[in-house]
Amino acid sequence: MAEQPSRPPRQIRSYVLREGRLTPGQQRAFDLFWPRWGVEYGATSVDPAALYGNPQPLFIEIGFGNGESLAEMARRNPERNYLGIEVHRPGVGQLLRMLDEYGCENVRVMRHDAVEVLNGMLPPASVQGIYLFFPDPWHKKRHHKRRILSAAFVAELARVIKPGGFFHAATDWQDYAEQMMDVLLTTPAFVNRVGNRRYSERPDDRPLTKFERRGQRLGHGVWDLVFDRCE
Repeated sequence: MAEQPSRPPRQIRSYVLREGRLTPGQQRAFDLFWPRWGVEYGATSVDPAALYGNPQPLFIEIGFGNGESLAEMARRNPERNYLGIEVHRPGVGQLLRMLDEYGCENVRVMRHDAVEVLNGMLPPASVQGIYLFFPDPWHKKRHHKRRILSAAFVAELARVIKPGGFFHAATDWQDYAEQMMDVLLTTPAFVNRVGNRRYSERPDDRPLTKFERRGQRLGHGVWDLVFDRCE
């Protein structure tokens, strides 16, 4: 019997794709605005300056949820380019609605796995900063392997973030914050902006979301980690 070819190991996803139904407004935003702000995933690298038509620095938000923080950052900082990456269609539709409302021209949106986008579409040292706000905590211990912030993920961050750039994560799960800290401290490519195992105060450029404001009312903590890419 001929030997069967081995299958490549299955990639562990950091998300479960639960599509949900789009509201009429979200569907309309997809129909009208995806050609304007949407970028289809491809297997080759993109040139950020060509994608945006200018050389402004590029910032990425991974898993932007309903797009509230990304749209606000883009509105406040027209001198920056932003790329939002999200797999869930309702959130993408909501962001497209806000971009139209705000008139933001400095944003592009991808609906794809962020790990694959970083691996396949971003050239080395092409990004000034990457944001990861409130990723799925996968709080059950048996699901921790699904958490997006891993050593392999940090290595990819180090490849695409420019020296002098940064990675900024935030979570409202303390044990995830501690794991993030452990992982980030093991790589020589990044240094904690505020020193060793300390957490940062929320920077002014991270907008408060409805989700976070609700958590504050309930007494939930939030942990920010800001790590700079070493020169």
